Amino acid sequence: MNKREIYLAGGCFWGTEAYLKRIPGVLETEVGYANSAVTVPTYEEVCSGETGATEAVRVVYDADVLPLPLLLAAYLRTVDPFSLNHQGNDRGTQYRTGIYWTREADRNAVVSALVGIARKGGKNPRIEAGPLRNFYPAEAYHQDYLGVNPFGYCHVNLADARAFSEEHAADFAIAEQGYKRPSDEEIREKLTPEAFEVTQKAATDRPHAHPYDQQFEDGIYVDVVTGEPLFSSRDKFDAGCGWPSFSRPLAESVVEESVDESIPGMPRVEVRSTAGDSHLGHVFPDGPADLGGQRYCINGSALRFIPANCMEAEGYGYLRDTVL
Repeated sequence: MNKREIYLAGGCFWGTEAYLKRIPGVLETEVGYANSAVTVPTYEEVCSGETGATEAVRVVYDADVLPLPLLLAAYLRTVDPFSLNHQGNDRGTQYRTGIYWTREADRNAVVSALVGIARKGGKNPRIEAGPLRNFYPAEAYHQDYLGVNPFGYCHVNLADARAFSEEHAADFAIAEQGYKRPSDEEIREKLTPEAFEVTQKAATDRPHAHPYDQQFEDGIYVDVVTGEPLFSSRDKFDAGCGWPSFSRPLAESVVEESVDESIPGMPRVEVRSTAGDSHLGHVFPDGPADLGGQRYCINGSALRFIPANCMEAEGYGYLRDTVL
């Protein structure tokens, strides 16, 4: 078990906790008050809006079952990310949304989630993000409130937790495989010079140069570094740009996004693999509208193709439904 923790604020903590408790891989939850300017604040003090605290949920989870990107995707189903100090019927700074980490290593996953929201929504989310400053558990009667009072107030659609888990079956299945990044020495020995430059140095393949650009055989594309599944042939299309293009990743948690400002005056959204931290390419909002409008423009050198008829033999049979 790979126990980790994160603190999530999503309006009234009763509903946020009840929803997250239903997600596979969540081990413990505790509601309380995050980032308070007052030591050990009471519920009444927090409700006054004068403590600076926000209602939050401490979530302990098994990262081998529920990777942080997937947990954040579940949390984001419970909030309006563009609403400031207002969720459901609740208003006030104590109901602001926020993601607070205790491990600096979690920053990238949080940034990736927020960049993805901004890219898809066309504006920046109003979700606070940063290291946790403090957390004080709420009074006992608030803990698991909706478990004890199933007809109590809830601003979240709790039934959606099951739908989320079903929709993200591929994410959970991939997490179970435990794909890991090799050592730097192993990566250098394993990769071709082109693949090394792309994945480790953020280089770019020459347009129309890689055979995957015009390959549309059934199968999956995996990270050349770790073998982590990244894209399905089902979502591949010919964008005419010279690089393999996909409308979406195979699973939401296998890629991370960040703002790339390496070209002055032309910010882009970089895409990297989650397990291997391999540079893959960029994502643009000019994909086919009927496929969701996104174009994941990916370097072929960062990928390895597994034909559908070889997936079982190579250990990817559990993903055949994502291809056929």
